[in-house]
Amino acid sequence: MIILLSNDDGKQSEGLTALEESLRKVGDIRGEIYTVAPDRAQSSMSHALTLHRPLRVHELGARRLAVDGTPVDCVKLSLTGLLPVKPDLVISGINKGPNLGDDIIYSGTVSDAIEGALLGIPAIAVSLVTFKDFDFRAAAEFTATLVERIAERGIPPKTLLNVNVPAIPKNEIKGWRATRMGKRHYSETIVERVDPRGGKYYWIGGDDLGFADEDGTDCKTVHEGYISVTPLQVDLTDYKLLQNSTLPEFPWP
Repeated sequence: MIILLSNDDGKQSEGLTALEESLRKVGDIRGEIYTVAPDRAQSSMSHALTLHRPLRVHELGARRLAVDGTPVDCVKLSLTGLLPVKPDLVISGINKGPNLGDDIIYSGTVSDAIEGALLGIPAIAVSLVTFKDFDFRAAAEFTATLVERIAERGIPPKTLLNVNVPAIPKNEIKGWRATRMGKRHYSETIVERVDPRGGKYYWIGGDDLGFADEDGTDCKTVHEGYISVTPLQVDLTDYKLLQNSTLPEFPWP
């Protein structure tokens, strides 16, 4: 199995290194890992592509490359000619911070996996649910185990799994569960300030106000001490509305 690794925290992220080291212990994929990551942190870039300037690629070592662009740039370049081989699996992470519920819309980590799925390669996005005191070992080990199962049993093309690992010791993790997207709550805060020349500038942010307490969601599952694995799809069509349409009918043109 040939694996492409990427992330949105940049080439020097400890989460990326932990994932590389854990995967190299899996016999079936030893020596078949390619890492192509942004040359700097690119969090919350969602599915942004760089179209207004050329991209530059820097070799960091054997099968390790850095791109001066977005997370999705890295995956798109890799799967459309940059790599000498076609990967069997795309893995993005391990992200510093959760990608639960609505987070996936903004996440560069998840968008890496989405780009893989769009191009016909099954993909996994992995996140550690904390913003401090990072210990990636449990997340890296679980991902390696998940990859082993995928290597044994296969996985459909365009499959995308969003994995969130609670930031607790491995012996306290209760297991893993298949989940659906939950709903996180944020305070929508915009901070306005004035620079030394009198010009206004803004910070976009918001405090984490918790999540909707609903069984079976990624948010509650992680809160209860389980690893959350959420299957996602790229097709955003609202089939319920399409099939039972309440949209008004009117002649046009």
